[in-house]
Amino acid sequence: MNDNEKLVPVKDESGFRFISNDAIDSERIIAPRYSYWRSVFRVFFRKKTNTILLILLVLMLVSSFVVPIFAPYDYKENVTEATMFNLSPAKAMEKTGGFSFKYLLGTGSLGNSILYGIFSSAKTSITLAVICAAINMTVGILIGAVWGYSKKFDQVMLVIYQIIANVPYILLISVLVYIIGSGFSSFVFALTITGWLGIAYFFRTQVMIIRDRDYSLASKCLGTPITRVVSKNILPFMISVISTLLATELPSYISMEVFLSFIGVGLSAEVPSLGRMIQQGQMAFRTFPWEFWPPVFVSAFITIILYMLGQNLADASDPRTHM
Repeated sequence: MNDNEKLVPVKDESGFRFISNDAIDSERIIAPRYSYWRSVFRVFFRKKTNTILLILLVLMLVSSFVVPIFAPYDYKENVTEATMFNLSPAKAMEKTGGFSFKYLLGTGSLGNSILYGIFSSAKTSITLAVICAAINMTVGILIGAVWGYSKKFDQVMLVIYQIIANVPYILLISVLVYIIGSGFSSFVFALTITGWLGIAYFFRTQVMIIRDRDYSLASKCLGTPITRVVSKNILPFMISVISTLLATELPSYISMEVFLSFIGVGLSAEVPSLGRMIQQGQMAFRTFPWEFWPPVFVSAFITIILYMLGQNLADASDPRTHM
């Protein structure tokens, strides 16, 4: 037997056969190609509940953004007809001459359609949440990454954070809304002027955990700029953390809008919102429950759907779950 041959077991009659011992072939690793995002979606859709949640999310988005195009909402549509005020679904349909999709949930205090109002209000709440989350997450992640990597920047930002963090967030938003007005853009400005700071501080802590790893120190020794080290060495490893943050941020802005509009500090009366509908219905929720409970249910439904999808996506984004 030559030096380049060895005996290996096989499943044939002879029991053994000679094969060549190639050094290159012996070191070749046969493994499937790994794709991060393919693995993320594979783990994500492994749970059947995520598919159901996505279907519900699509239905919710279609109802919020497509239905109002064909069924526009006018809050003062029946303001001159007192007989349309505070009607139950059955009485509203009887008043309008039969079954009507428009009055499937009855009418409000000014004869407005509760169902059409919910569609338009959900559109406002979702749009507000997406815009605020996009601004705060982008600014917070970028500043937090540099904040956690640069020690000089850390000293300055810690002072700023300690000053602003001691001011109650609700109080700050309320003052800003009173000063600049209660329109949609003003409300977005009030929610984002300091909303990114908490995200940046949280992200700073996460970055500090991985900034001193070997590959980051090697890049620093080679003179790589901080921005490139952050964008190439740190941010790609924080996708699961970003997904976790997004899972809490999106529902929080919807809850914030509902709460502030409920106490009369949120959006103006001309802008339909779930918080405004809840505020108007809470004064008579015992007498006219159809004005109060539908917007409460829809706001809770949107919040829960977004939170559950975000948490499941965060779990799927963790590479440790891809095994």
